[in-house]
Amino acid sequence: MKNHVTVGVDGSPESRAAARWAAREAVLRQVPLRLVHAVDWPLDPVFPGLGRQDVDPWADQALTEAAEELHERHPHLEITIRCLTARPAAALAAEAADAGLLVLGSRGLGGLVGFIVGSVAMSTVVATDTPVVLVRVADDPDGPGTGSGAEVVVGVDIHEACDRVLSFAFEEAERRDCPLRAVHGWKMPAAYSYVPLFDPDNERDIGRSVTHMVDDMLLPWKHKFPDVNVSHNVFMGSAGEHLVRASQGAGLVVVGRHVRRSPLGAHLGSVTHAVLHHAAAPVAVIAHD
Repeated sequence: MKNHVTVGVDGSPESRAAARWAAREAVLRQVPLRLVHAVDWPLDPVFPGLGRQDVDPWADQALTEAAEELHERHPHLEITIRCLTARPAAALAAEAADAGLLVLGSRGLGGLVGFIVGSVAMSTVVATDTPVVLVRVADDPDGPGTGSGAEVVVGVDIHEACDRVLSFAFEEAERRDCPLRAVHGWKMPAAYSYVPLFDPDNERDIGRSVTHMVDDMLLPWKHKFPDVNVSHNVFMGSAGEHLVRASQGAGLVVVGRHVRRSPLGAHLGSVTHAVLHHAAAPVAVIAHD
């Protein structure tokens, strides 16, 4: 049963922030937390001169210290640890298979807003169908980042089946007792670029039609989650840009990605890619068909 939260731990500030975020999420979900560290052996040349006899105790210590810190913060939270010898992305994806959520740390861009999504995080995101949340140090629930009462923002696409994405977003908003804001960006049909005398009323009509479609998409979820305060913003323009803008002050941004079986490519759409790299809040990536 997928009833626990898994978080990758490597002793870095980013992973410690992710572990604290994951612990709080596990408490909200009332499920156990699993801390996982994966050692890709051999480590050379990244850590020259470091032998396996040095790495194993260090990994165990990093996990133990993280578990002890989290237990002090959440004494009733069940915490387990696992240290694996495998490529980190593959190990984390395998560990996510029986989890309800996987949480990973990601480096922030210093004074700039956004993430540096490393190869391990990116490879893990596309290797698992389990929801993945990327967390920066600035998103640490005990640090200066946004508090738990901030709204959840979700990107919706009227041309796609977004049930998994909307289900995750509504459940998160309900757990956090916070508002949910749906964001959709649309563009004029390409044919309109060839019309010499474009009627602005057409743009307004299309905008109203798109807004009604977003309303219809959200309606059954509003009925299912009547306690969630839902709003939506429909814009003409780049959905990625609007989601990044909406992430300012948000507690969580939820986006989807297509599950693609091809072994080639990163399997991330342009909107999700933009949000992953530039959002000012933790980002949840939800795989869907």
